[in-house]
Amino acid sequence: MFKSELDQSKPFTPLSIAVLAVSDTRTLETDSAGALLKSLMEADGHSCFERAVVRDDIHQIRAKVMEWVVNDRVDAIITTGGTGFSGRDVTPEALEPLFQKRMDGFSVLFHQYSSTTVGTSTLQSRATGGLIGETFVFVLPGSRGACRDAWEGILRAQLDNRHKPCNFVELMPRLAER
Repeated sequence: MFKSELDQSKPFTPLSIAVLAVSDTRTLETDSAGALLKSLMEADGHSCFERAVVRDDIHQIRAKVMEWVVNDRVDAIITTGGTGFSGRDVTPEALEPLFQKRMDGFSVLFHQYSSTTVGTSTLQSRATGGLIGETFVFVLPGSRGACRDAWEGILRAQLDNRHKPCNFVELMPRLAER
């Protein structure tokens, strides 16, 4: 198994990350998964640009995410919720068509890591990721456990510019290349 390493000779680069909860029932006050993500990212030195909640509605999800994508102060977006199989779960349908580049490996790694904590129940998630414009977007399930798995198992390392051998942060200046 690969052991993550940090290049301690580099100074840490904090990112500005927006968090969107997708739910018909949660409010900003009751969104514990989004609150956990904010807490985890801030504990690691990043800042939460904004936390918001929208209903399980393709148009509302796209509108909020695109508002952040066009904002130069947002480095990455994490959504939580709406990745299951119920009729109202539409976050992947809302966002995957907007991806200029899909991040198939994110889903694979998420399920590998998640299976160590929830076993085969990881199949009930359609977690995904991709690039919209110059912004990385990660689409997570709405449970606190899934958000913790994604942050601790994948995003903490990939959103740290010191992570070796490579990370998303070092790619950010090159995302606009054509």
